[in-house]
Amino acid sequence: MTEELSQRARLVLSAVIANYIATAEPVGSRTISKLTGVSVSPATIRNVMSDLEDLGYLAQPHVSAGRVPTSQGLRFYVDSILEVRELDQQAKAQINQALHERQPLDLREVLQAASRSLSLLSQQAAVVAAPLPEQEVFRHVEFALLQPGLILVVLVTKSGGVQNRIIEADSDLKQDDLDKFTRYLNELLADLTLSEVKERVAREMAREKVRFDRVLSRALRLGQKALPGGGPGDVFVEGQTNLMGAPEFADVARLRLIFRAFEEKSTLLRLLEKSLAAQGVQIFIGAESDLAGLEGLTAVTAAYGGRRAPLGALGVIGPTRMDYSKVIPIVDYTAQLVSRILGSRD
Repeated sequence: MTEELSQRARLVLSAVIANYIATAEPVGSRTISKLTGVSVSPATIRNVMSDLEDLGYLAQPHVSAGRVPTSQGLRFYVDSILEVRELDQQAKAQINQALHERQPLDLREVLQAASRSLSLLSQQAAVVAAPLPEQEVFRHVEFALLQPGLILVVLVTKSGGVQNRIIEADSDLKQDDLDKFTRYLNELLADLTLSEVKERVAREMAREKVRFDRVLSRALRLGQKALPGGGPGDVFVEGQTNLMGAPEFADVARLRLIFRAFEEKSTLLRLLEKSLAAQGVQIFIGAESDLAGLEGLTAVTAAYGGRRAPLGALGVIGPTRMDYSKVIPIVDYTAQLVSRILGSRD
């Protein structure tokens, strides 16, 4: 049905949404008729609004009230009407300063700064998911003998993550042996994700010739022990209290459900993981997120990291009447900047 919308219908829908974003109140035909660029009568606008309601793009909360956009109407607006402008230089400078203010920055500081910047500039809640352990790209591993049979493993990823583990090993291993293992594994596993590293190690261990090479076989067994297990990454959340000022969430019970959803790390991770399968900014309006507690909200998200294998995702969550023209470029630019910062570590 979206193809059937006339230019006039698009104009009215856009005007209703713009006014609703600004006021959080139902919008009447007389309000629309007074806008600059609208040269039709309130009666004509009422007819157009009625048609848009029949199409499912607008709804009338009360018989005597004006109209508000539905999730379907907002989806059409975002996909077919909204013109997203490039982020202004002042906002870019603010994000750059926040993400570069301390050097050297580690991964956690970068992601926390990104979350704070997103929340501050959008005046909504912001979420940033740290890279899933399985998606981190291997840089190098080091083995250090602590005492016979006990080894410290230091695993470094290209995003700057460092994982330390203490593992048990054969008591006859010397530091010279561990140095050989380090050189072999670093050459074998370079530039693979940790998921691919596990597959490579398992594949190499299954090869017949390795069974007859004691050094390589022991190196692979040690490498397999050193690899971290799978599990959820961290999620950084900022600005949930920004939602408290929105009229939509004046109901304390509703707000409590939203805050509970923010406390569930798995819920936020499932939302952000939806962004990893596609490039660019993704927008989930209302029930499109398919997540309990977030049905009445909009999430604007984007993946960061490499195009081939994104490391994680970030985004802004707020009411469905959020200012999309403002939020989308903020999320897009922040994701690009985080990608560049992490890429500069390679």
